[in-house]
Amino acid sequence: MTTSDDGPVRQDGVGDADELDRLWTPHRLAYIRGENKPADDTAPQCPFCRIPGLDDAAGLVVRRGELSFAVLNLYPYAPGHLMVCPYRHIADYTETTDAEAAEIADLTREAMRTIRAVSGAGGFNVGMNQGHVAGAGIAAHLHQHVVPRWPGDQNFMPVIGRTKTLPELLTDTRALLADHWV
Repeated sequence: MTTSDDGPVRQDGVGDADELDRLWTPHRLAYIRGENKPADDTAPQCPFCRIPGLDDAAGLVVRRGELSFAVLNLYPYAPGHLMVCPYRHIADYTETTDAEAAEIADLTREAMRTIRAVSGAGGFNVGMNQGHVAGAGIAAHLHQHVVPRWPGDQNFMPVIGRTKTLPELLTDTRALLADHWV
């Protein structure tokens, strides 16, 4: 995109001129295409069923419990965005056992304490999207999001600049959280 005295000018006739900057994020194409998402409730193709079989660094696993685990989100909304998932392949929160629900809650609290301790997060968005119509990207396997928030984190970059910044590599974030788990 170039500009003239009259504003933005199209380059090479591709697309419509606008004032948005573009960041090259080819890693998100897998998410857009739906790669690694289970098409139905069959566990073998589910990423949340595969991840526990990987070593922690390769799977971005931050913490393992007996019935559930905490894993970084490959497509984070904010630095430190992680998910707490049961090992068992279930889709709905009502399908959890009392022990699973308790451990998911415990790992969520521990995640919040840890993220707050290492990053000074001022708040959190915590929740589950149950089913595709509710916005679940992977509806076949239950997962609870823990998204840290800071004062001003919705500043000009995402609002005006239409850009999200992540200041740290996921592997570095995983190591930091795993090493300081409360």
